[in-house]
Amino acid sequence: MPRKVNPALMKPYNLSEELEAVIGKGPLPRSQVVKKLWEYIKKHDLQNPKNKRNILADEKLKLVFGGKKEVTMFEMTKLVSPHLTATE
Repeated sequence: MPRKVNPALMKPYNLSEELEAVIGKGPLPRSQVVKKLWEYIKKHDLQNPKNKRNILADEKLKLVFGGKKEVTMFEMTKLVSPHLTATE
């Protein structure tokens, strides 16, 4: 029996200007936001070489991460939440 996709996970969100500067125009579901953030991080080689779970923010990501220079991958999802607003 095929798994059903949770419709809450596919709900599109409007993105803040700071987040759109990093991943492009929205609206996007949260899963796609996280996927595109990782694409950006890998493309610009922003993972800490000593601890790949940490992200070293460039100027664009600092705006999304509240000015922090380094965040964990778990902290990243929390810091992105304020940049997402529900579509109507």
